[in-house]
Amino acid sequence: MVTPQVVAVCRDRLHRFSKRPVETITLVAGMGVLGDAHAGMLVQHRSRVRRDPHQPNLRQVHLIHAELFDEARTAGHDLAPGDLGENVTTAGIDLLALPTGTLLDLGGPVVRLTGLRNPCAQINTFRPGLLKVVLARADGTPMGDPAPPTGSAGAATPGVIRKSGVMSVVERGGEVVPGAPITVTLPEGPHEPLRPV
Repeated sequence: MVTPQVVAVCRDRLHRFSKRPVETITLVAGMGVLGDAHAGMLVQHRSRVRRDPHQPNLRQVHLIHAELFDEARTAGHDLAPGDLGENVTTAGIDLLALPTGTLLDLGGPVVRLTGLRNPCAQINTFRPGLLKVVLARADGTPMGDPAPPTGSAGAATPGVIRKSGVMSVVERGGEVVPGAPITVTLPEGPHEPLRPV
């Protein structure tokens, strides 16, 4: 059993698919990762800005479980921290099973989970065939086509498993470094499962 911990931290000032691993990141309450293209109180993701630039930013910090990299490797895709655009790579915690509103203490700084990352076609542009690793039907059958876009009527379609990480907002700022322990605090029930944001 791996103790829940931060494996790597990443950021990028530009809107690119992948982010660069760094020694430390600074989380700013209500904003996100200092110096990252997705930081801000309002939505920063380019397609969402085009739809409505006044939406709150529910995607300030992107977290992915390192165990996904093992699954990808088995399917022939060698991935490293930051490749899928995450800010924090974790180990020893089932991020996808946590409910909406879960607090993750990342060694001092705290993020609150807002939802799932919705895998898009860019994943296959980055690595052809990788979408089948991060998107599946409820029975485990890989999906080769992107999930319905966030905000569309079909976005919350049951029976689609999204494995490309979770999104969060910063509740308490501070420095996050690899090796930091992760403490999980569940919200009061009843719990709501994470949905695409």
